[in-house]
Amino acid sequence: MTTMRRTMYVALFCFLVVTPQVSAESQEHFNVSGGPPSDATRALQKAHRESLPFSDRRDFDEHKRGFIAAPPDRRIVDDKGNTVWDIGAYDFLLSGQDYDSIHPSLQRQAQLNMNYGLFEVVPDKIYQVRGFDLANMTLVKGDTGWIVFDVLLVRETAAAALALANKELGERPVVAVVYSHSHVDHFGGIRGVVDEADVRSGKVDIIAPRGFMEFAVAENIYAGTAMSRRASYQYGRGLPVSPFGQVDSAIGKATASGSIGLIAPTVVIEGDFEELTIDGVPMVFQNTPGTEAPAEMNTWFPEWRAFWAAENITATIHNIYTLRGALVRDALAWSKGINEALYRFGVDADVLLASHSWPRWGNARIQEVMRAQRDAYANLNNQVLHLANQGVTINEIHNEYEVPESLKMQWSARQYHGSEFHNSRAVMNRYLGYWDGNPATLAPLSPADSAPLYVDLMGGSGRILEEGAKLFEQGKYRHAMEIVNKLVYAEPGNREASLLLATIFEQLGYQYESASMRNSFLSAAQELRSGVEEGLGAETGGPDAVRALTTLQWWDAVAIRVDTRKAEGMQFKLNFETPDTGEKFVVEMSNATLTTIAGFLADDADATLTINRADLLPVMMQLTTFADQLQAGKAKLAGDPAVLMKLASTLVEFDPMFKMMPGTRSSK
Repeated sequence: MTTMRRTMYVALFCFLVVTPQVSAESQEHFNVSGGPPSDATRALQKAHRESLPFSDRRDFDEHKRGFIAAPPDRRIVDDKGNTVWDIGAYDFLLSGQDYDSIHPSLQRQAQLNMNYGLFEVVPDKIYQVRGFDLANMTLVKGDTGWIVFDVLLVRETAAAALALANKELGERPVVAVVYSHSHVDHFGGIRGVVDEADVRSGKVDIIAPRGFMEFAVAENIYAGTAMSRRASYQYGRGLPVSPFGQVDSAIGKATASGSIGLIAPTVVIEGDFEELTIDGVPMVFQNTPGTEAPAEMNTWFPEWRAFWAAENITATIHNIYTLRGALVRDALAWSKGINEALYRFGVDADVLLASHSWPRWGNARIQEVMRAQRDAYANLNNQVLHLANQGVTINEIHNEYEVPESLKMQWSARQYHGSEFHNSRAVMNRYLGYWDGNPATLAPLSPADSAPLYVDLMGGSGRILEEGAKLFEQGKYRHAMEIVNKLVYAEPGNREASLLLATIFEQLGYQYESASMRNSFLSAAQELRSGVEEGLGAETGGPDAVRALTTLQWWDAVAIRVDTRKAEGMQFKLNFETPDTGEKFVVEMSNATLTTIAGFLADDADATLTINRADLLPVMMQLTTFADQLQAGKAKLAGDPAVLMKLASTLVEFDPMFKMMPGTRSSK
């Protein structure tokens, strides 16, 4: 497979690649340079255990309520016997031991996410399969078959989840699928539960919120390579499962490996609120765009007083800004969406369930959780702006914003996925952008250029290492990080500096409650010690992903690959037509920039390329080239043939494993 094809697949669904599930039978650190929690870290964890409301055990009662059965094997394998999912790798979390290498609150969440099996939510009506992937599969019993809400990430785990339900509850056909939102862990397993032919024939409906297809394929395309690489930090893809490594992903354990698919919806929920009866089950859909996903919807089951909250209300405060990289979300809109749901449905609900985590039962309990999450997002938005209007900047806000004590004491408002650190900066960025108001930060030096200045003025590497070690011993890890990071950028080959920074990062990772932050710090530590692990950017998508791209989206993605330096002075216009779909485009190179406009053809084009969309698809997937399709007679080119050669000469193939930290990967 070519690098470009691999990158195209990764670009689509990069952010949820499987964490290697290595058994943690021993509590020995997986890296010879790694260390145990320091005295300062142990003291901090002890303080958390004493201050947080661990006596509130309601979540532990609720997360196991309704358990029916689990498979005897804690692994799920594909057709070739390869392991695609192994929740057993995390069984050390069930030992009852407190690990000082894990924030006590995060360890609690990691234990709660150990659900594995089939659960009854509403007697004889709604069931969930949990612990088969990052998300839950929810099965609603209709008059004639299953209505499946969210189908997990990959075909293999989805098929296993459905098989378990059918085994324990009786065989029933899938008559409809609901995609709650446009993130791949909720639709990627579609081919494990339905046959596309049944969808095309109308036998099975697929229901999704407005904008689903656009956002399902677009969110991760344009910055896909970068997003995938950053995701390896956020999700700890290079970390072994271990008390010293990856322990949780906040909303689930990790993501399964396997085959990702996508079948387009047949029914789109367009209105803000829309009533629909599916296989005899009345439902009310609530579109909530701009919340956890740009296309997302909740569902109310009035006959059963059950509220499905998609991923808008889970057992954590979510990401307003996700560290993998994505458009900043709207904390205020999120809060308002929850508030609307609370007063329309929550005041009457007897059960609250979602696409992650576990349900809550009882109206008082449900309203408590909904209000806590509503207020957490609203407070974040309002208080950050309150501070901004007093002059606090984006580079200060994460040290100034503080979650109200009343919210800190509610488990449903803890920051396992998002954190007050990156979420507060996200709100600031959404409203005011990245600039802090100081002209010195408008065009700063790159770290590699500024770091030597600091190192020299601080007295050189020896002095920095000495002071960094002192700060580390004092437990002042962020202070130590500030100066040692400068040295690592100034001297990427300074092994002593890299190892010291890794040790600092490790202690900070142990201390953070947010799984995203923990994984990021520990991943950076691992790469500083051992270098970049090849293969973390492995292919995860497939033909469905590329097929879902519009032709214009594909050309826009090609434009991102253009190296301006190679395109300087180059000018051409290419008319591009796909007769089978009736599409036409002008692709123009000017000012070292490639642009494409749909619906036009240029009278003065240098060349015209004609190819059916069906024959373009293998080109998009990097299975063949335009030249090959021309030679095979599947494409026609009129005019200057050099146009395609010129375009090809400007394109760069991105390295999916570019270095994140200095000195972690040798130059090729």
